[in-house]
Amino acid sequence: MIVPMTTRSRSSPKLLLLAGSAEARQLAERLLGEGFDLSAWLTEPPRGDTPMLVSYALRDPSDKDALRRDMAGFDAVLDCSHGFDALLSHAGYAAASELGLRFVSFERPAWPIDNPLLQAAPDVASAARSIQQGARVFAATGWPSLADFTPFRGSRLMLRQTSGHDRPAPYDFVDLIFDTPPFTVEGEMALFRDLAVDLLICRNLGGEGSRPKVDAALALGIPVVLIDRPPLPQNTPRLSDLDAIFDWVRNL
Repeated sequence: MIVPMTTRSRSSPKLLLLAGSAEARQLAERLLGEGFDLSAWLTEPPRGDTPMLVSYALRDPSDKDALRRDMAGFDAVLDCSHGFDALLSHAGYAAASELGLRFVSFERPAWPIDNPLLQAAPDVASAARSIQQGARVFAATGWPSLADFTPFRGSRLMLRQTSGHDRPAPYDFVDLIFDTPPFTVEGEMALFRDLAVDLLICRNLGGEGSRPKVDAALALGIPVVLIDRPPLPQNTPRLSDLDAIFDWVRNL
């Protein structure tokens, strides 16, 4: 996609986008279209078939000295990282605070617990303790979460992977399910039927892109455990609307 560029004045701020969410790509497209000077950081390569429209670098949130050093050339930081990438949000906010940079976080509204089949859990380990003996569990909680399911009381844990790889499952109770977004309710229903899923455990990402699996499970009468998102940095401004973030940028 070619983004039309608009020439801005030389005083236009140099912006750093902490990316990883769908909204990060939408915001990048809009800011580039307005001619803003924008770069992005991610903790892993972009997923899905929608490319990042801005140059990006992969960063290690634990390398605080490098983050602070490389952030020094920017004027403001826009945190639109993945909802469960709290390490990047907190490390980015800490570096920006030390440098005196303006910082704002996008906070996508969470899905409400508004159905008897839905329940919340503070983390994957807590959700795993709710698994019934012999249950067939479909999980969309990420590769690092696998250890939190041990000891496993169900019969099979089917972990969705949205990026291809050849790593073997680290536990004999795990089946890897490779899929590429976007997903539909109808497609998720068919998958859950084929896999004879008894329980869905997934992260409460909010938004529409990740919602089909939840709606599919509810339509089939399958219970769903939604993992709470980790909190954003306590003192950062939070906006839940991309128009509001765009206005925040224009007022820098």
